[in-house]
Amino acid sequence: MGRVLADKELSILVKVPITSFRAPRAREYLETMSFPPPATVYGFLLSLIGEEDRKQYEGSKIGIGMLGLPEKSTVLRTVWRIKDKKNPPGTGNNKRPDYQEILSGINLVVWIKNHPENEQNNLFKKVKDAVIEKKEINRYSGLSFGESTFLVNEVNYLENDLREPINYLKPSNEGKLSLPIWVDHVGSKGTVFKQFLLETNEQFLPEYWIKIVSGKS
Repeated sequence: MGRVLADKELSILVKVPITSFRAPRAREYLETMSFPPPATVYGFLLSLIGEEDRKQYEGSKIGIGMLGLPEKSTVLRTVWRIKDKKNPPGTGNNKRPDYQEILSGINLVVWIKNHPENEQNNLFKKVKDAVIEKKEINRYSGLSFGESTFLVNEVNYLENDLREPINYLKPSNEGKLSLPIWVDHVGSKGTVFKQFLLETNEQFLPEYWIKIVSGKS
């Protein structure tokens, strides 16, 4: 399937069997957020097109929706850490058991807005080239969503309305969901959080655009 609306917006369907969106302040018990943060979706799109520089497409606008809501479960896993520099990673004191929440059955719809005035750094064009035009891209490793071990099953572009309700991530100052749109991996000074709420709508493309900007813009 494929959908390009007058070269203004592009929508794709991403299917992920298992993943986790770790809550920012989770420590001993690794909680997951039930909805993917915009920063995670943006990172996935960059990985899809093989882009390593996050700043390359800063300012892009994306929309995020989910078909249904994923099932949540808890697993016991081994977490690596560095407590003793004398031992290799994952051995001795450098590992411990931790409970982690995971999500299963993710069907995510992502919209990318076209910015024709910025042809060189247009995320819409790059995703279109990769998904619709099937042009060659240079990337490495598996395509993940969330942690690197959580691999994507399918990426399809959407041609027709889905004819089913979609749970949209709607920017709102009154929303109770605080999600990062940009993550500073060195400290936290540049991390940007925005407030969102979930809204169920049968309209295929509501105007719930999220602009991806860093805290240092």
